Amino acid sequence: MIIQENVSLKPYNTFGIEVRARYFKEINNLAELKSALELKGYPEIFVLSGGSNLLLTADLDRLVLYLNLKGKEIVHEDDSEIVLRIMAGENWHDLVLWTLERNYGGLESLALIPGNTGTAPIQNIGAYGVEIKDVLVRCHAMHVPSREIHTFSNEACNFGYRDSFFKREGKGLYIITAVDLRLSKKEHKTNVNYAPLKAELAERGISEPGIKDIANAVIAIRSRKLPDPKELGNSGSFFKNPVIEDSKYKELIIKFPDLPSYEMAEGQYKIPAAWLIDQCDFKGKRFGDAGVHKNQALVLVNHGNASGKEILDLARKIQAEVASIFGIELMPEVNIIG
Repeated sequence: MIIQENVSLKPYNTFGIEVRARYFKEINNLAELKSALELKGYPEIFVLSGGSNLLLTADLDRLVLYLNLKGKEIVHEDDSEIVLRIMAGENWHDLVLWTLERNYGGLESLALIPGNTGTAPIQNIGAYGVEIKDVLVRCHAMHVPSREIHTFSNEACNFGYRDSFFKREGKGLYIITAVDLRLSKKEHKTNVNYAPLKAELAERGISEPGIKDIANAVIAIRSRKLPDPKELGNSGSFFKNPVIEDSKYKELIIKFPDLPSYEMAEGQYKIPAAWLIDQCDFKGKRFGDAGVHKNQALVLVNHGNASGKEILDLARKIQAEVASIFGIELMPEVNIIG
C-alpha cells in the first residue's frame, strides 16, 4: 500500500485552507479501508470525506484517509417506495439530483447542501424543516478497532439537531461507509412550511409544488444566499441556530421586539443565528482574508489566503459579541480540527 507524504489538503476542504497532511491515502473500497486501519507505525488516523463541514487550523501530523467510496444500489423496492444504499463518497447534491431525475421524493429540500453522503448522518444535515433522519433507514460503518462493518438503525444513530451518535460517543470509533435511504415513488410528502420557501414558490406562481419545484426553489434560495466554495472558500453554515428556553425568549422579546423565532416542543424556541450575527454588524465584514459573507451572516468565508486560525479567531469574535449583546452562546456547526 502506497502512502503519500506531506500532501496539501487545500483541494480537500471547501474552506480552501492550506494545511498539509504528514501522511495521506485515498480509499476507494472497503478492502483498502480495512488495510489502512491495520497499518502499524503511523500516527493517529484522520478520516476526510467531502471536506465541507470542517475547519482545518494547523498541519495534521496524522495519517489522513480520504474516503472516496462510490456506488448506489437498490436494497428494496415496491410500488410506493424504494430503499437505496449509497456509498459514503457519493457527492450529496449530485445524489439529490439523481433521485429527482427518477422521481424519488424525500431529498428535495436538502438540495445544494455541500459534502458527501457519508458525512450527512454525522451532522444530521437539514434544511427547510427536513433532516436526513427523516429518510434514513440505517447506517453502515466500519468499527475502527475491529475493522468490522456494523449496522446502525435510525434509532441507534440517536439523531439530534445537527447531531448524532457518530458526532458524540461514536466519534473516532466508527467510519460511515454507506447509508440506506427510504424514498417515495409516488404520493410524495413534501414540506413547504418555511416562509422563505413559501415565498420563493409563490414568486414562481407555484401553488401545488412537486418535488422538482421544491428542489429548484431551494437551489435558487441557497444560490442567492450562499457562495460557491469553488469561487469563495466556505463551509456553509458555520454556527448552529441556538435553541433557548421560554424564560430566555420572553426576556429577549421585550428587549428585541423584532427577534425572529421558531417555536419548538417543550417551550423552547429556535433563534436564527444569522439574525443575531447580523444585529452585531458582522455581515459583509472582512478581517484580512477572513470574513463574513455579504448575503448570509451565518457563512464565514476565505477571501483567498486566510489561515484556519484566522477564520477561527473571527468565529470567536462573533461568539463573544453575540454573547455580550444577547446572552446567547453560539455553537459551531463545523468540526474544528487542528
